[in-house]
This record gives sequence, structure tokens and C-alpha cells, in this order.
Amino acid sequence: MTTEETRRRFLTGIAAASALAVRPRGVARAAEGEAYWEQIRKQFPFREDRVPMNAANLCPSPTSVAATVTELTRSIDEDCSFQNRERYASDRETARSKVADQVGAEADEVALVRNTSEANNIINNGLDLKAGDEVVIWGQNHPTNNVAWKVRAQRRGFSLREVEVPPNPADPDELVRPFKEALTPRTRVLALTHASNVSGFLLPVRELCELARRSGIYVHVDGAQTWGALELDLHELGCDSFAASAHKWYCGPKEVGLLYVRRERIPEIWPSTVAPGWGDEAETELEGARKFESMGQRDDAAISAMGEAAGFHSSIGTDRVERRVRELSSLLKQSLAEAGATLVTPLGDKLSAGVCIVQVAPEKRQAVFNAMYDKFGIAGSTSGGLRLCPHVYNTREHIERAARGVASLRPLWA
Repeated sequence: MTTEETRRRFLTGIAAASALAVRPRGVARAAEGEAYWEQIRKQFPFREDRVPMNAANLCPSPTSVAATVTELTRSIDEDCSFQNRERYASDRETARSKVADQVGAEADEVALVRNTSEANNIINNGLDLKAGDEVVIWGQNHPTNNVAWKVRAQRRGFSLREVEVPPNPADPDELVRPFKEALTPRTRVLALTHASNVSGFLLPVRELCELARRSGIYVHVDGAQTWGALELDLHELGCDSFAASAHKWYCGPKEVGLLYVRRERIPEIWPSTVAPGWGDEAETELEGARKFESMGQRDDAAISAMGEAAGFHSSIGTDRVERRVRELSSLLKQSLAEAGATLVTPLGDKLSAGVCIVQVAPEKRQAVFNAMYDKFGIAGSTSGGLRLCPHVYNTREHIERAARGVASLRPLWA
């Protein structure tokens, strides 16, 4: 049996095993309950005494995705010839098509870059901006969609306007209003974050895109906290570009990210890196958004494994993933509120998604964060307070354990 035949048989076995586990035999999809989600949990190798609840930063990959990366890496190490590696170009295009289909985009509008940070900076550096232009940013943007604009403004001389939103919004309109008031005739770019990693606020991005496009303003969206958590249709969302990472809610391979650029906007953006092959008309791989992938040697195994990650999400259904994320995050927020914790994140679905943050004073966060892990086996984060972000691999028991932990530890900061 050839190396290629072995590889294909291995991957076919992984896919079959994953499908059987994700869709338990004899259980109707519409009627699947906690038994179904217990099967999903089994697709992830983490221990019950070390439960990840930090999807906003890093998610475990399903066993099938991790095994695919391992096997494809082994294949390259066994034979790193051009002949052997040539097959990965096909895998990359298959992955691109699957990802594009899931987010409501065309394959030529999708670049598989390294992460959200790189994608944000490609847009930051790629747009032609000059003195007299203005960029409007949200104060809760990730540094790569905030500080990066400030650094660029210092170099190019354009101005920045940073928008803050009310800390306790009653409805999405209260989040739209500050941005509407900030836009001026000089505004060229509106740089947003779909869901904040430091508050959990979910911006009404569709409404903001409609507002900006009426004035010809370019809209870039950092979707690190929504890709893989919410059902997305980027054409319907109306943004000009969208960035995200596979290692977060998408549960994909490490160091692979998504950069979507609306077809008509692609020619306006210069690539940040120019490696061999860029601009060569004979190099058809660099058509459309592929020009943003010109980076030299990449991790071919990780990029190829994006197809397996896409298959995992499709086997559940992106709509079902969103419902589960919202179900668990709502249960968590309600349980935390009942335990006496003060939430930074709004309770309602219109104002939040999967990120959940408890108000904890900065000087107390590290102690609470450590105690949640050491005493209760819940791995969270200190971003914005105590941040807990449940995903499809979490169970109701995990949520209950997290709530018990917060209730027990409240004396540390109350």
C-alpha cells in the first residue's frame, strides 16, 4: 500500500468514527438532548478535572482534527518532496470551499491566514489611508484591531476616533448610537469587534454595516468571538472584511485563521507580505483573497486539517452549535447571577453570545482564576474580570460546577 493510500484510509477512518460519535445511532436529530451532547463531549480528549471554559482564547480540537494534523505532518516528514506536498494544495482548496460555504461567502473571498491578529493587520496595513482621513474604532476592540490602528496612524498621519458604549445597554440601539454620532464626512474606515472578549457585548454589526455603507465607509469586523460560535452569513452581515481564528470557537488546528474580503474590495487592499509567486499571473492559486496567503512556507498539515474541522461543525450544524452555545452561556449567566455574582455581560441574546464575564476587581482576578482551576477544575481567564466561555464540548454539569465555584469563591472579592 502506498503512502497516499495509507493516508486516505487513515482519514476515512477518522471521518467515519467522528460521524458515528457525533450522531448517535437511533437518536433523531430533532430530538437529541443531553445524551447527544455527551457524545459531542467525548470527541474532545480533555480530562474532567481540567475542564476548558475559555473558548474566547483557545479551544481543544476534536480528536479527529488533532489526529488529522498528526497524520498529515507525519506524511510530510516521511516525504517532504514537492511531489508529496503537491497534494496539499487540493486539500487547502477543499478546506477553503467548506469554510466559505459555512460563513456565507465565496471561496475566492476567503484567505486562510494564520490567525485573527494577522488578518486584522493585513487590513490595517493594506488599506490606502493618508493624512486627513479618519478611522473610527471601538474601545473594546482587541489590540490588533485597536492599538494596531494607533500605530498605523502615527506612521501615516490619519486621525483616530475611539468609541465607547454604555456599560449597561438596554437594547442594541444603545450600542449603535455612539458609532452613528462618531462618523463624520472624513471617516474612511469603521473597525469593529463582533463580540467583545473583555465584556461579552455583541455589537449589532449588521445595522452598523448598513449605516457605514450608506456613506461609503469601509467596515472591518474582528469575528474572533463569533466564528465557530454563531451561525454566520457574511454577505448578509454586510461587512467589507472579517477576521477570525480557527483555534478559538471553531475548534480547529492551531495557527490557521480566516480573512474574508468582499469580492469588490479585494483589489483595494495591498498584501502585508509578498513571497514568491505573488503577482505572477501564471500562479492561479493567488486569485482573489488568496493574494493575502503569500507568506512563504506554511504548516500544510494544519491548513489541510481545516477541512476536518469544517466537517465537524457541519456534522452538528452551525445553527445547532449556536443554539447550544447560547443555551449554555444563558444557563451559566443565570446561575452566576443567582449565586450573587455581578455580571459584566448582558443576559439577553441580542446583546451577548458565548462570552460570559463576572465582575472581579483587577487585584483579585488572578487569585479567583487560580482557585477556579485548582479547586474546581475549571479553566477560565482574567480578561475583563473572571471570564468563562462554555462551548459545545461543555456539559450542564460543567456549568453547575463553575457556578458552585464562583459562589464558593465570592468571599475572595466580595
